[in-house]
This record gives sequence, C-alpha cells and structure tokens, in this order.
Amino acid sequence: MTLRRETFLDQVKERGKYDNPQEADRAARVVLALLGAHLVGEIRAQLAARLPEDFALILLNPLQSAEPLSPERFVKATSAWIEGATAQTAAWDVSAVLSTVADAADDDLLSEILLQLPTGYDLLFGRPQPT
Repeated sequence: MTLRRETFLDQVKERGKYDNPQEADRAARVVLALLGAHLVGEIRAQLAARLPEDFALILLNPLQSAEPLSPERFVKATSAWIEGATAQTAAWDVSAVLSTVADAADDDLLSEILLQLPTGYDLLFGRPQPT
C-alpha cells in the first residue's frame, strides 16, 4: 500500500523532531536520492511503489554512486547534501527517513533491500538484524 505524502512526511518530521515539514521533506529527498543509487531492479521498484509518488520518483532517478557507500559514508554523503548539516544531524536525518521507509516496506522487502546494501544498514533502518 502506498503511503500518502502527508503521512510519510509527518512520520519523518516526528522521528527527526523537525520544526516544520520542509525540513522533513529536504531530509527525505536527500536520503532517498542516495538510497536509490544503492538499490537496483525489482527491489527498488517494489520499494518505490510503497512511497508517495514524488519520493518514489526520487528513489527511481537517484544520484549516481560509483560504489556502494558504507553506512558511515552514506551518513557523511547525506551531511554533504544538506546545508548546515553535521555528521550527527545527518545521522539523525538518515535514521528518521530510513526508519519511515522500513515501516512502508514489509519485512520480506526490507530483507531484500538489506541484501543489496553493505553490512550495517540494518541499524540505519532501525531494524538490527541478528548476525
């Protein structure tokens, strides 16, 4: 089921403790653009189908990444794209967005997503996996 835009942003805003929906929107756009560069094929399409249309399009037309980023480098890249962000605020942004994405995906889809990502992303999604 596709999340409504307002519902998605409200969840990101609440989790990120943002002052306004614009801050949540900016974080969501950056994180989804970076995430889209790491997912391929059917998995990316399945996740996009569960997101509001404008965010789905960002996921499907990602920033290009030469290589998969480790979780630490993913957070660092996020901070580079968000004006005024620090490593700490970027980690907060990533967590707020990816935990909302994890809720939109079911457990099976999230497992498939995590298989496409370097080790450690389970923590960014707020879904620690047993090792």
